[in-house]
Amino acid sequence: MMSRKWSLSQSLRTRNWVVVVTFAVSVVQAQSPTAPTAGEDPAIIDQAWQQASSKYDSPRATLLKQVDAADRQGPFRPDWESLTKYEVPEWYKDAKFGIFIHWGAYSVPAFGNEWYPRNMYRSGSEEYKHHIATYGSQEKFGYKDFLPMFKAEHFDAAAWAKLFKEAGAKYVVPVAEHHDGFAMYDSSLSDWTVAKMGPHRDTTGELAQAVRAEGLHFGVSSHRVEHNFFLGVAREIPSDVNDPQYASFYGPAHTWVSPWGAPLSNDFTYVSTAWADDWLARSAELVEKYHPDIVYFDWWIGQASIRANLTRFAAFYYNHSLKFGDHVGVINYKDNAMQERAAVLDLERGQLGDIRPLYWQTDTSVSNKSWGYIQNDTFKSPEFVVHQLIDIVSKNGNLLLNIGPRSDGTIPEEVQQVLHDVGAWLKVNGEAIYGTRPWRTYGEGPTKVAAGSFHDTDTAKYTPEDFRFTTKKDVLYAIGLAWPPDGEGVIRSLAQSVGSERVLSVALLGSDAKLQFEQRSDGLHVHLPGQAPAKYAYALRITFGPSAR
Repeated sequence: MMSRKWSLSQSLRTRNWVVVVTFAVSVVQAQSPTAPTAGEDPAIIDQAWQQASSKYDSPRATLLKQVDAADRQGPFRPDWESLTKYEVPEWYKDAKFGIFIHWGAYSVPAFGNEWYPRNMYRSGSEEYKHHIATYGSQEKFGYKDFLPMFKAEHFDAAAWAKLFKEAGAKYVVPVAEHHDGFAMYDSSLSDWTVAKMGPHRDTTGELAQAVRAEGLHFGVSSHRVEHNFFLGVAREIPSDVNDPQYASFYGPAHTWVSPWGAPLSNDFTYVSTAWADDWLARSAELVEKYHPDIVYFDWWIGQASIRANLTRFAAFYYNHSLKFGDHVGVINYKDNAMQERAAVLDLERGQLGDIRPLYWQTDTSVSNKSWGYIQNDTFKSPEFVVHQLIDIVSKNGNLLLNIGPRSDGTIPEEVQQVLHDVGAWLKVNGEAIYGTRPWRTYGEGPTKVAAGSFHDTDTAKYTPEDFRFTTKKDVLYAIGLAWPPDGEGVIRSLAQSVGSERVLSVALLGSDAKLQFEQRSDGLHVHLPGQAPAKYAYALRITFGPSAR
């Protein structure tokens, strides 16, 4: 009996010990700072970010007061009725061509694309698998650990600016902060900035000075607002994004509650007032520090919880820009994020099928796979870029062409060559691009672009029958998108008929050749010299006399 009693007691104690140990292990696991937090209350998650960022509450509040003061001291009010009185400045309409720059810590892994910071945490993705194989688990090596590796040791702002000018660009827009939340400028609202970590330089400030020294306009791009949800997928797995000690960098990292590709009206992602105010303060800070001629925003500024602050920012920026120059600033927006008359519409990697009466812009990248630098990317040809620029300008728009520098601050040689070649074409034919306005029709010929965003590479190859038109004062420019093999260009839109304009002269830009031409019933026939003055496309300067009778 005694032996059995001891045995039962020992057995119970052993079981209890097992239960206690199992419970203790469970508690330790639950308390791990990197354990998944996707199921937590978003308000609690947001509070963690707010607390981590609270050291900047005072400067943030000061900036918000300055925004509201400016909204009361200029011609623009923070409402859509007032903002629709906006007029696009003439310099921007004249500029036609700008350079966009996606550069940040995501250029260190140089894999996938500039969404690596998100996709490295997305279980099963190529970036996720690559990250584990190359750097280790997302618990041990998170996105933050790339920051010390981002050194920009060869960054030369003056050399960049010189290259952009040689490319024929008239304005430059670096991304001041992408969705990853790392500020590529000297922000007074964050510790996680390029001036305080990594390169320990205000790369945006240096570039602003260099670009303006070359006589170009300077802008900034902010993708900060999307950081609200950008790293939300990391809460679904064990990762450093769950660790509260990094909340000030990784942000609230909420779940993105929106079907991919759905309109913003169908986006129900959690957005706190604190986040909307922080976005407004950071946007205002960029304006006050760098006085940009352009502020480019990605699509999420139109999210319902942001729109009220969007009007506050627009009024602030427009009023502020008038204090520091002779023209109002430019805001680029996407989709339906803003009232169409209140700013300049931007189409990502896309074009329009016809002339848009309101001014607009295309942004695309010279690289095909990513906006930021990645290894083994492919690139658009200079011919493709020139043709795209011509088509966009003929339809009342600008082209903002993106490049992605390496993490050391160098620009890939393939990209530099494209820029040099585009610049060479513009040196010969820029007269038909800069300072022009649309004609009565954008062009003629069999080749039509695939209209809409994300279709810019779907356009067929142009033929000698394809022309695009621009005008300047009393001159018409007919830009041929392919050199005719028989040496004769035929412009159908200038056919002779009763009441039509009589062509007085035709000149080929970049050539001293005296061109012979005949205006017939089927079009203007122009006899071209044996060789084109520039590759990719040629431009004819056409003047008119009295109407035909």
